[in-house]
Amino acid sequence: MSVTAIIPAYNEEKYINNVLKALKEVEEITQIIVVSDGSTDNTVQKALSWDVQVIALTKNIGKGGALTVGLKYALEENILFLDADLIGLTKQHIEVLIRPVLEGQVEMTVGIFEHGRLATDMAQFISPYLSGQRCLKKKWLEQIDNLAISGFGVEIVLNHFAEQNKLPIKIVHLPNMSHVMKEEKLGLVRGFAYRMKMYWEIAKSVRMGG
Repeated sequence: MSVTAIIPAYNEEKYINNVLKALKEVEEITQIIVVSDGSTDNTVQKALSWDVQVIALTKNIGKGGALTVGLKYALEENILFLDADLIGLTKQHIEVLIRPVLEGQVEMTVGIFEHGRLATDMAQFISPYLSGQRCLKKKWLEQIDNLAISGFGVEIVLNHFAEQNKLPIKIVHLPNMSHVMKEEKLGLVRGFAYRMKMYWEIAKSVRMGG
């Protein structure tokens, strides 16, 4: 069975190579789609160098919107969502994420960082279901009406849909893996402001779901 990987990316030229390298090593990943969400750096050029499908949006529409755009081009029935700024991602991590879905054990997997960096480990320990590393069937995603407008609340929307439809979910652990903090990418002030925007969109999605 085959998988389409969709990676939303906003100004991730420094990190996206790591993610694409790992994806290219997994036999079941037959389509890789990078959605550049209005990037102003060399994200598009970096992605194109890996011979993957790149969709370059001219303006930033948010994570949920970028994932929805990528989904329109997905050819496979199994979808893998990965963030573009992952640190330590390996072939083995990806296989652990996709196999329970491919083997029919569950309808969705959620990947949780473990033994990576203290800040990201703690964040995912407190709120594991906010992880963006997931694998699930395309048929479920096509039934979610508000995915495109969810922004950074996309994981909340996915969680709510799974709960409402009683979809079996499996938490899988991703050892020695983390991601780059917003404050590291953007600086303390801009990074904090971006994080507050992210939390606001998550809060809105919680209200929409509830």
